[in-house]
Amino acid sequence: QVQFVESGGDVVQSGGSLRLSCTASGFALDSVTIGWFRQAQGEEREPVGCISSDGRPSYANSVKGRFSISRDNVKNTVSLEMNSLKPEDTAVYYCAADGISPRAITGTTAADFGSWGQGTQVTVSS
Repeated sequence: QVQFVESGGDVVQSGGSLRLSCTASGFALDSVTIGWFRQAQGEEREPVGCISSDGRPSYANSVKGRFSISRDNVKNTVSLEMNSLKPEDTAVYYCAADGISPRAITGTTAADFGSWGQGTQVTVSS
């Protein structure tokens, strides 16, 4: 079973930036849609964005213009670049896979994705 590993989470001040990474051993990330999700304490897991196998990214309205998803096929890594961070971005961030590609993040839920990693904590202080 594929297991994703997220990294890069940290504590950052409001307005700051972070770059998260998603990797998986023995699995080509460019063969599926890779989604980024987040879950704040006491809240449901919500979609942040995704990148399809053809390289096209798609973003939730809440992060559009601030977050960027990219993929490095050589390193087999998908990155989530987060800028202009706000306290409401505080959450555990996860990556996961969906065999449907291309896919837009609009209308998707966590139930559409699988092979979840353990997540990485992002805390934005005000």
